[in-house]
Amino acid sequence: MRIQTWAAMAALLLLASVPAGADGSGDPAAVTSSDGEYSDKAGNPTYKIDPDGTVDWYTSVGYVRYTANCMQCHGPDGLGSSFGPSLVDALQTLSYSQFLDTVTNGKKNVSASQDLVMPALGSNPNVMCYIDAIFVYLRARSDGALGRGQPQNSAPKPAGYSKAEDACMG
Repeated sequence: MRIQTWAAMAALLLLASVPAGADGSGDPAAVTSSDGEYSDKAGNPTYKIDPDGTVDWYTSVGYVRYTANCMQCHGPDGLGSSFGPSLVDALQTLSYSQFLDTVTNGKKNVSASQDLVMPALGSNPNVMCYIDAIFVYLRARSDGALGRGQPQNSAPKPAGYSKAEDACMG
């Protein structure tokens, strides 16, 4: 019984050491904006959610692109499934550069008890042309700033968005 008590106390201490709204990329506060895409003080893509719940365009598109390309393995709203881990949890510790590297190059973690494989998606324009938007959406979910489901209200599409999208998609 004493071992169980110590284990429970250790688990509580571990949970208490992770601040609410922790983010592997640091403070998500938007400090700059370029054509509707927000960046934090470190230059990482981030979200902007108005007090009325209106999300920036990239967060809205990130939901759509996540649902089309990532949900099959990582589950609805980034919460994980039997095929892929929760990205809401993963972004608590993953930085933007780690996220980008994993999506681009894939990841393989094979052991006697598991066989986890993230395919490399670096040549998939349906993912890579929207990687910042996908990250922004997941970052907002991970930070608890955005609830489950499709955002109901989003800022209008930025003027240069369609041109940049067309150029990336070819």
